[in-house]
Amino acid sequence: QVMLVESGGGSVEAGGSLRLSCAASGSSYSDYCMGWFRQAPGKEREGVGTLHKAASVQIADSVKDRFSISQDIAKNTLYLQISDLKPEDTAMYYCAADRRLWPGCHQKQQRDFGYWGQGTQVTVSS
Repeated sequence: QVMLVESGGGSVEAGGSLRLSCAASGSSYSDYCMGWFRQAPGKEREGVGTLHKAASVQIADSVKDRFSISQDIAKNTLYLQISDLKPEDTAMYYCAADRRLWPGCHQKQQRDFGYWGQGTQVTVSS
Protein backbone atom coordinates (compact mmCIF):
# COMPACT_ATOMS: atom_id res chain seq x y z
CA GLN A 1 0.00 0.00 0.00
CA VAL A 2 1.31 3.43 -0.92
CA MET A 3 1.77 5.77 2.03
CA LEU A 4 3.10 9.31 2.25
CA VAL A 5 3.88 10.94 5.59
CA GLU A 6 4.86 14.59 5.83
CA SER A 7 6.85 16.11 8.66
CA GLY A 8 8.96 19.14 9.45
CA GLY A 9 6.29 21.76 9.79
CA GLY A 10 6.09 24.12 12.73
CA SER A 11 5.77 27.69 13.89
CA VAL A 12 8.52 30.02 12.75
CA GLU A 13 9.16 33.72 12.49
CA ALA A 14 9.19 35.51 9.19
CA GLY A 15 12.55 35.27 7.50
CA GLY A 16 13.26 31.82 8.83
CA SER A 17 13.63 28.54 6.98
CA LEU A 18 12.09 25.12 7.12
CA ARG A 19 12.65 21.81 5.40
CA LEU A 20 9.58 19.70 5.02
CA SER A 21 9.93 15.98 4.46
CA CYS A 22 7.65 13.47 2.82
CA ALA A 23 8.54 9.89 3.64
CA ALA A 24 7.20 7.39 1.17
CA SER A 25 6.60 3.72 1.77
CA GLY A 26 5.02 0.88 -0.10
CA SER A 27 6.85 1.49 -3.33
CA SER A 28 10.00 2.89 -4.84
CA TYR A 29 9.21 6.44 -5.83
CA SER A 30 12.17 7.11 -8.07
CA ASP A 31 10.00 6.88 -11.19
CA TYR A 32 6.97 8.66 -9.75
CA CYS A 33 5.79 12.17 -10.24
CA MET A 34 5.97 13.81 -6.81
CA GLY A 35 4.25 17.02 -5.89
CA TRP A 36 3.98 19.54 -3.09
CA PHE A 37 0.77 21.43 -2.48
CA ARG A 38 -0.41 23.82 0.20
CA GLN A 39 -3.71 25.08 1.51
CA ALA A 40 -3.92 28.32 3.44
CA PRO A 41 -6.82 29.04 5.78
CA GLY A 42 -9.91 29.94 3.81
CA LYS A 43 -8.24 29.31 0.47
CA GLU A 44 -8.16 26.54 -2.07
CA ARG A 45 -5.27 24.14 -2.18
CA GLU A 46 -2.61 25.24 -4.63
CA GLY A 47 0.36 23.59 -6.25
CA VAL A 48 3.84 24.46 -5.06
CA GLY A 49 5.91 22.30 -7.36
CA THR A 50 6.57 18.93 -8.88
CA LEU A 51 9.54 16.63 -9.22
CA HIS A 52 9.77 13.92 -11.85
CA LYS A 53 11.95 10.85 -11.55
CA ALA A 54 14.07 12.55 -8.90
CA ALA A 55 15.52 14.89 -11.50
CA SER A 56 13.24 17.32 -13.29
CA VAL A 57 11.81 20.02 -11.01
CA GLN A 58 9.21 22.69 -11.59
CA ILE A 59 8.34 25.27 -8.95
CA ALA A 60 5.44 27.70 -8.99
CA ASP A 61 6.52 31.15 -10.17
CA SER A 62 5.18 32.78 -7.03
CA VAL A 63 7.64 30.92 -4.80
CA LYS A 64 10.45 29.67 -6.99
CA ASP A 65 12.95 32.14 -5.59
CA ARG A 66 12.43 30.77 -2.07
CA PHE A 67 11.29 27.15 -2.47
CA SER A 68 13.21 24.15 -3.71
CA ILE A 69 12.29 20.49 -4.12
CA SER A 70 14.61 17.54 -3.89
CA GLN A 71 14.46 13.83 -3.28
CA ASP A 72 16.67 11.30 -1.54
CA ILE A 73 16.02 8.11 -3.46
CA ALA A 74 17.88 5.93 -0.97
CA LYS A 75 15.64 7.20 1.81
CA ASN A 76 12.53 7.32 -0.38
CA THR A 77 11.98 10.82 0.92
CA LEU A 78 10.88 14.00 -0.80
CA TYR A 79 11.87 17.40 0.55
CA LEU A 80 10.58 20.93 0.29
CA GLN A 81 13.10 23.53 1.38
CA ILE A 82 11.56 26.90 2.18
CA SER A 83 13.67 29.95 2.88
CA ASP A 84 12.80 33.54 3.81
CA LEU A 85 9.43 32.42 5.12
CA LYS A 86 6.61 34.94 4.95
CA PRO A 87 3.31 35.06 6.84
CA GLU A 88 1.51 34.27 3.59
CA ASP A 89 3.32 30.92 3.54
CA THR A 90 1.18 29.86 6.47
CA ALA A 91 -0.66 26.78 5.28
CA MET A 92 -1.03 23.04 5.52
CA TYR A 93 1.54 21.50 3.21
CA TYR A 94 0.83 18.23 1.46
CA CYS A 95 2.90 15.90 -0.66
CA ALA A 96 1.40 13.78 -3.38
CA ALA A 97 2.52 11.06 -5.74
CA ASP A 98 1.38 9.51 -8.97
CA ARG A 99 2.84 7.00 -11.34
CA ARG A 100 0.62 7.45 -14.37
CA LEU A 101 2.31 8.86 -17.43
CA TRP A 102 -0.54 11.12 -18.50
CA PRO A 103 -0.76 13.96 -18.01
CA GLY A 104 2.93 14.71 -17.80
CA CYS A 105 4.33 15.32 -14.36
CA HIS A 106 4.66 19.07 -14.61
CA GLN A 107 1.21 19.36 -16.17
CA LYS A 108 -0.58 17.40 -13.46
CA GLN A 109 -3.31 19.06 -11.45
CA GLN A 110 -4.38 18.04 -7.98
CA ARG A 111 -6.96 15.65 -9.39
CA ASP A 112 -4.21 13.81 -11.28
CA PHE A 113 -2.40 12.69 -8.14
CA GLY A 114 -3.56 9.40 -6.73
CA TYR A 115 -1.72 9.34 -3.42
CA TRP A 116 -1.66 12.01 -0.73
CA GLY A 117 -0.13 12.50 2.67
CA GLN A 118 -1.98 13.88 5.66
CA GLY A 119 -0.18 17.21 5.62
CA THR A 120 2.12 19.16 7.90
CA GLN A 121 1.25 22.61 9.23
CA VAL A 122 3.50 25.60 8.69
CA THR A 123 2.71 28.78 10.59
CA VAL A 124 4.74 31.92 10.01
CA SER A 125 4.50 34.88 12.37
CA SER A 126 5.49 38.40 11.45
